[in-house]
Amino acid sequence: MTGRTLIIAEAGVNHSGSLDTALALVDAAADAGADIVKFQTFNANSLAGRAAQKADYQQRTTDAAESQRAMLKRLELPPSAHAPLIERAKARGIEFLSTPFDPKSLEFLLSLGLPRIKIGSGDLTNAPLLHTLARAGSTLILSTGMATLGEVEEALGVLAHGYGGSNEAPGIAAFRAAWRDPVARQHLAAKVSLLHCTTEYPCPPEDVNLAAMQAMRAAFALPVGYSDHTDGFEVSLAAVALGATIIEKHLTLDRNAEGPDHAASLEPDDFARMVSAIRNIEGAIGDGIKTPKNSEIKNMPIARKSLVAARPIKAGDVLGPGDIASKRPGSGRPPIEYWSLIGTRAARAYDEEDPL
Repeated sequence: MTGRTLIIAEAGVNHSGSLDTALALVDAAADAGADIVKFQTFNANSLAGRAAQKADYQQRTTDAAESQRAMLKRLELPPSAHAPLIERAKARGIEFLSTPFDPKSLEFLLSLGLPRIKIGSGDLTNAPLLHTLARAGSTLILSTGMATLGEVEEALGVLAHGYGGSNEAPGIAAFRAAWRDPVARQHLAAKVSLLHCTTEYPCPPEDVNLAAMQAMRAAFALPVGYSDHTDGFEVSLAAVALGATIIEKHLTLDRNAEGPDHAASLEPDDFARMVSAIRNIEGAIGDGIKTPKNSEIKNMPIARKSLVAARPIKAGDVLGPGDIASKRPGSGRPPIEYWSLIGTRAARAYDEEDPL
């Protein structure tokens, strides 16, 4: 049987800066059956410069005249909001997780003692942030949107160096050496999971490329999941069938709300349907051993066939092809023995459809 898929409800910035909405998102994630509810922790001034442009999808879903920094300022989750969210998550039996986007936010999240940290695709190439996280020994989920396989390898080299506690000064050469060092790479297996994703909201199906999950599994021997930015949740189900260990999907209370991510999110009822479907698929994947299941054994004699007399046969007749038929039920001589009977003499008389 496949392992249990870790399901992350990405609340992200869909709280629009409201603690009450963020708390409602924690409740919605728990009610939908998610394992983790995830937010984003950042300081807008540290995350985006004044010249930073909005992505096309952000232009479509927010005030086009507003700068990226101004948009992010409205969506900040202040440090004071984290404690009540963590408390609510604990009360609801769901893990709290967040993504830091700047060094101070990472330091703050590390101080909270969270079970793990999520790093978004935009920071896969942010080596100082990755190295700081690894030096702290935090378990990591790393998204890989926009990245080549080589860039993922570079990020893993940074992490291997950090987790391994190497005395060699950080730098490109040291990171590449850490990646080549089997001992340093052992730390990754215990600490790092990768998420395949495509950084577009919503992502068109033809740009999903789920086969890249297998490429990363083969290249890095690490758990690989999928962060789903497509409409609906069909692609998430396909990812689970292909072995995704984690599914991350945006959750919103209202897809029509104003904000950058609502349109690429699921509302609570659909999120719950996705969770249910994923759990069904996990059971359906099974253990890979091809053997009859208990539920079908009773149908074997009903659906299979046995060899019977195709017409009345006299004792001593030589059996030919016209004397033998395969018919249900399958409780007698199996059809594989058809050729063994051809040319033999009937030991007794048979009426039509008598078992041979």
